[in-house]
Amino acid sequence: MDIESWGRQNPIKKESWRTVIALAYQSLGVVYGDLSTSPLYVYKSTFAEDIQHSESNDEIFGVLSFVFWTLTLIPLLKYVFIVLRADDNGEGGTFALYSLLCRYTRVSTLPNGQLADEDLYEYKNDRNLSADRIGMSLKSTLEKHRFLKKILLILALIGTCMVIGDGVLTPAISVFSAVSGLELSMAKHHHQYVEVPVACVILVFLFFLQHYGTHRLGFLFAPIVITWLLCISAIGVYNIIHWNPHVYQALSPYYMYKFLKKTQRGGWMSLGGILLCITGSEAMFADLGHFSQLSIKKSAFKSVPHILEDTELMCVKLFIVKMRFSAVVLFNVNKGPCRCTKLKCFMLATANSTKILTRAASLQIAFTFVVYPSLILAYMGQAAYLSKHHVIASDYHIGFYVSVPGKYFDPLFSTFSFFFLNAFEVAASLSLLTSQHIHMFIIVSEKLRYPVLAIAILAAVVGSQAIITGTFSIIKQCSALGCFPRVKIVHTSSKIHGQIYIPEVNWTLMVLCLAVTIGFRDTKHISNASGLAVITVMLVTTCFMSLVIVLCWHKNVLFAICFIFFFGSIEALYFSASLIKFLEGAWVPIVLSFIFLAVMYSWHYGTLKKYEFDVDNKIPINWLLTLSPNLGITRVRGIGLIHTELVTGIPAIFSHFITNLPAFHQVLVFLCIKSVPVPHVRPEERFLVGRIGPKEYRVYRCIARYGYRDIHMDDVEFEKDLVCSIGEFIRSEGRGQSFEAVEDIDANERLTVIGTTSTHIDGIRICEENGELTHVDTEMIEISSPEVARKRVRFLVPESPQMDLSVREELQELMEAREAGMAFILGHCYVRAKRGSSLIKKLVINIGYDFLRRNCRGPTYALSFPQASTLEVGMIYHV
Repeated sequence: MDIESWGRQNPIKKESWRTVIALAYQSLGVVYGDLSTSPLYVYKSTFAEDIQHSESNDEIFGVLSFVFWTLTLIPLLKYVFIVLRADDNGEGGTFALYSLLCRYTRVSTLPNGQLADEDLYEYKNDRNLSADRIGMSLKSTLEKHRFLKKILLILALIGTCMVIGDGVLTPAISVFSAVSGLELSMAKHHHQYVEVPVACVILVFLFFLQHYGTHRLGFLFAPIVITWLLCISAIGVYNIIHWNPHVYQALSPYYMYKFLKKTQRGGWMSLGGILLCITGSEAMFADLGHFSQLSIKKSAFKSVPHILEDTELMCVKLFIVKMRFSAVVLFNVNKGPCRCTKLKCFMLATANSTKILTRAASLQIAFTFVVYPSLILAYMGQAAYLSKHHVIASDYHIGFYVSVPGKYFDPLFSTFSFFFLNAFEVAASLSLLTSQHIHMFIIVSEKLRYPVLAIAILAAVVGSQAIITGTFSIIKQCSALGCFPRVKIVHTSSKIHGQIYIPEVNWTLMVLCLAVTIGFRDTKHISNASGLAVITVMLVTTCFMSLVIVLCWHKNVLFAICFIFFFGSIEALYFSASLIKFLEGAWVPIVLSFIFLAVMYSWHYGTLKKYEFDVDNKIPINWLLTLSPNLGITRVRGIGLIHTELVTGIPAIFSHFITNLPAFHQVLVFLCIKSVPVPHVRPEERFLVGRIGPKEYRVYRCIARYGYRDIHMDDVEFEKDLVCSIGEFIRSEGRGQSFEAVEDIDANERLTVIGTTSTHIDGIRICEENGELTHVDTEMIEISSPEVARKRVRFLVPESPQMDLSVREELQELMEAREAGMAFILGHCYVRAKRGSSLIKKLVINIGYDFLRRNCRGPTYALSFPQASTLEVGMIYHV
């Protein structure tokens, strides 16, 4: 196949645009549901404070001006055009920014980090740009001071805790505001007796459905949100034309000044309600992994012609990575490192399409061209209606539903009449219709309120689903990075990556959400709580982004100062207005965040102290080399996997095990399964394999590395990859193949990277039940489906005259040991604070960490080790 002709004939640009539009359509249902339902409660929450709606309309126009500029500056300018570029290899959110900073500044608190981790592909992508003098000075300062490292970690945990708190408050306020449309048809003091039970039933139903996953109904999410956006924008256009066509004047910033000057302290406090118009903006960044350039680039690489060599393909990937840091292409193909004609043609053929795909184009298109204008029209329409209705009997008469035309429900005429009404208004202005025709259609259009109520409830459910799923995702990330106890993670879809369900978290969120709904029973207090949670996360993002601009993007420090000063001052203003309402509901996210922060930090602190004990009490490798049959040590058939968090030395649990049971397996592997601060680890970089001691000892060390978004393989796939990696290490070592040592531990041990894909394993073959020989292909499975029947795998040593006899014998012994069985030896540690420790340390370790350890999932479940083959060795750790 000729690469030049492929570059001309392959319609990659058209397919890429089609992919972006499809992802933009899907993002409307998954990402923007929460943000789209904010018109339900913004005006109602704003005017719940001590401000009066006067006939001069200064108040309503001032609120509209604040809403317009807040939506324009925060979601549109800050997130769409700036923050979305700060992706961590396609992932977004608070922990993604923290992970990005950890790689650039080495401030990660993961205890078992290695220099070898910096050779990962994701790390190499981050070393393309050189830092300036100020950036290097700031980087050095952060790396030297442990206190600053802890501050960064605590900031990341606070942002995460507020996201979890938002997962409690968003479903409550969204669903409760949606069903509040029932209050217009009830007595003033009777609507709460219906609204609260209905909202609770919907919430219970929503959390109950999480067990089944969203993929079965996910195809309805985008149509529901699109219908809702069209509905509120059409209502807004109708209200603007019918009530006040001059409402656009309120978009002037001058009305914000008039509003604050007239309302004084009451106007400042009402900013906590205006803040709710950007609820869900952080989800735009947190859900970036579902709709970012990474997923699009994966599909683009599937169409790369196979005649490109590995080095050329790597240059293509680096070419695309470099374009991610700027709005224009920073890489000149003609002057690039690869002067191959084939490669130049391919790069030129894909340059236009990849420019479009490199900055989360799907989310940008969906928000800029659909969500943003729909929300602006909705808020302008409500303001136009309220500008002509100054007599407000109670706060619920200023909500969203009061601006919806309709008193009766007639599904036959409601849909058609509404969309034709605006056309008749325009025709009347041109004297094409009489006032009697318009009056007739207004009567028909006033039958829309209940259909809108139904659509609003569905949209609220979809918006709540997004924040619940995001909560599951961020807790999984925290758990992977050692900041949250081990929990059960269920993958609800075998096709869609990222759809997970955590039972413990789900039921906890449901109980807290019901407690908030029943306890407050109005949107005022819930909105005060939700506003504080939202703005706190945004402040954390602003702080991290200022560091990313200097340390990761290597921009002038002036840009970072301008960023944090401009957006930080806006968010600080809203934060102060929300914090002042502490006694009116804002205490809820603070209490929830304090509880979750205590859980996270206690678990992280206990994990660090446990690792420090392992490091201080590890056994030298020379101790293992002195073991011999003369000391009564026997070797039994099989493979023994000693799980440890250590990347060097022998764990204390092994010496404890040998002391009480003087025997170990004929093949011994010290296995470390560790997380690294990257979202994904490529399969060919998964394992670090090394030998401990002489060859005849048959003792190896294997380090399996996972990113915080990776999904661990099941036990069968993991065993297969592990054995294949060790076999490939033995074969390559015996053949004299030059390995690039990535980690020199000591004179007796050297670790090297062993790939697990078919392109990196040569000659290791497996045989399944059907007897068919296949090359090993162990791409990391994204989803483990319980319905797939497991096959028994046998390993075969291929016949090769070039293979050394000693290598063949070692491989044969490895295969025989695998056939004899594999045992997993884990440490069951009881951590206690040592004598002389402070009272706080005793409380954290002896009570907090011990309680979490006893009630979280065991390591066997988290590591997918089979229970029947697991042996736990108990020890007491005095830290």
